[in-house]
Amino acid sequence: MRSRLAFVLFLLHLAFPALADKPLAPDLIAGTTRVSAEQALELILANPKLAVIDSRHAEEFAKGHIEGAINLLDTDTSPETLARHVSGKDAPMLLYCNGEHCLRSSNAAKIAVKAGYKKVYWFRGGWAEWIEKKMPVAK
Repeated sequence: MRSRLAFVLFLLHLAFPALADKPLAPDLIAGTTRVSAEQALELILANPKLAVIDSRHAEEFAKGHIEGAINLLDTDTSPETLARHVSGKDAPMLLYCNGEHCLRSSNAAKIAVKAGYKKVYWFRGGWAEWIEKKMPVAK
């Protein structure tokens, strides 16, 4: 019986390798303020000048995103691209991607902090939390 269970687990590991070693986004990023879905919505509603940056792929963004978000992959994020979308180093920005198993928004947040942005809000739960909590979706 034990060998049968071990064999089944081995087959599952082979069949679903993506589930085995999915990296987790860090809990905190120095220089950012981590927010929940509810806090992200409060920020959006309270600050019409908030730059909301969706770090997911364009195909994912097209299926749904936070209203007013701009699509900017972490690999395209630089001080120059941020300057095009964020009005200044003291202007607030909110970054998100797919959730805690996605590193794109954490990478983008680190780039923003290193570039000198002071009001960087990071939504670690990202799209997964946004959908789970039934927040408003734009397409």
